[in-house]
Amino acid sequence: MSDGKQSEHKIVTGLRRLVQVALTAACVGAVHAAPPAAEQTRIDRLIDCVASQKDAKFVRNGTAYDGADAARFLRGKLEKMGAQVTTANHFIEQIGSRSSTTGELYWIRFSDGRKVPAGRFLQQELNRLDASQ
Repeated sequence: MSDGKQSEHKIVTGLRRLVQVALTAACVGAVHAAPPAAEQTRIDRLIDCVASQKDAKFVRNGTAYDGADAARFLRGKLEKMGAQVTTANHFIEQIGSRSSTTGELYWIRFSDGRKVPAGRFLQQELNRLDASQ
């Protein structure tokens, strides 16, 4: 191969590598992208709703937590699993409804003894929040 062809080959090879790196970075960035701002606001409002529950406990894997602890847990789980969450409904389905470790449902236990699956509670709250907009 002549010197000119070798130089051209090196340039083309370098450009290909650069394009591959750029595409890989773009794909990784897309996987870890945050939900759109409007959906993040809806998710934050749901978590705030859990935090504000004074007459209810969030039951996770058999242990009851107050609203503030439950909200901290949900925010932490969202941080870890956030790449899978793009909407408030995804948040309910993938984070707020069941344990990703044990598969057990989360529950909301009210002071009057009623017990509601957390996913249903969160969906009702989301519907209520959306209706108040």
